[in-house]
Amino acid sequence: NGLDKPSDYFTTKLYSGNSSTQSITGLDFQPDWVWCKVRSQADNHAIFDSVRGGQKQLRSNTTDAELARTNAISSFNSDGWSMGSQPEMNTNGQTYASWNWKAGTSFTNDASGTGIGSIDSTGSVNTDAGFSIVSFTGTGANATVAHGLGAIPKMFILKCRTQGDRWVVYHNSLGNTHYLSLDRTAAAVDQADQFNDTSPTSSVFSIGSSGQVSGTGETFIAYCFAEKKGYSKFGSYTGNGNADGTFVYTGFKPAFVIIKPSSYANSWLILDNKRNAFNVTNTRLEADGNGADSSTLDYADFLSNGFKIRTSNSHPNNSGETLIYMAFAENPFVTSTGVPA
Repeated sequence: NGLDKPSDYFTTKLYSGNSSTQSITGLDFQPDWVWCKVRSQADNHAIFDSVRGGQKQLRSNTTDAELARTNAISSFNSDGWSMGSQPEMNTNGQTYASWNWKAGTSFTNDASGTGIGSIDSTGSVNTDAGFSIVSFTGTGANATVAHGLGAIPKMFILKCRTQGDRWVVYHNSLGNTHYLSLDRTAAAVDQADQFNDTSPTSSVFSIGSSGQVSGTGETFIAYCFAEKKGYSKFGSYTGNGNADGTFVYTGFKPAFVIIKPSSYANSWLILDNKRNAFNVTNTRLEADGNGADSSTLDYADFLSNGFKIRTSNSHPNNSGETLIYMAFAENPFVTSTGVPA
């Protein structure tokens, strides 16, 4: 069965800053991963999760190590979160987008005791939604890490917390030999020491000996995604270079889409259904950039069963080239009981 109410597990929330304390409310769940970006001016992304704690920030657009933020998220609440005056997420007079995911069930894996994976991991997981947040310590060597999903991850995003290093992204469309970096525009790189040229299984993901994924004694966080019918999709498409662009079937009406060219260099394009409540979706942010909202191009239409590219621009539509995407649903095309949404 699919997930009939995607907003129980993911939603975009827009808000305004006040440079003081405030609570962001109106979510249908308690978020465990909160990714914020100011829309009205240039500034860094602000990424927090309940596993690391709400006062430890990562930035998708930099290689920075985790930053201590005493004025960031003070609590993850049943319908949102409370925060202080941290400027990158709460400056007076600025507008913000936040993307929020629910995990919620804590897990600990003692690899030697369970026989799952070669190094220990802890985290938070939601197997219904196919999402987990996984913390582990690197050994400097090839390793396997339990992710808790009970299904094969189609994508995971990994970052060293304790030293400056690139974000490392695994995507099933690229396979286990290639990786992307969330913080840069570069095309996919073939490098065996990232994933040890080994695909994830329903119990573990593999990391190589690179310091980006397994630095000795360094701590890491990974955001892992399994695909769930009617809720999430992780795939690729081929650009056609035409304003009547490629249609990408997801099986649901998207609420949120990230697109990244993988065979050529260009930015991680972030689109959602709150900054553009109706088609065409033309307001972009970029995971690898600190820029404000930009609405210079008509990027895509969000349709009942997928999305259709609406620009000839090379960013999402270079002819003959491959682009990967991650998408989460507003509504399933058909619910688990067969009712069209």
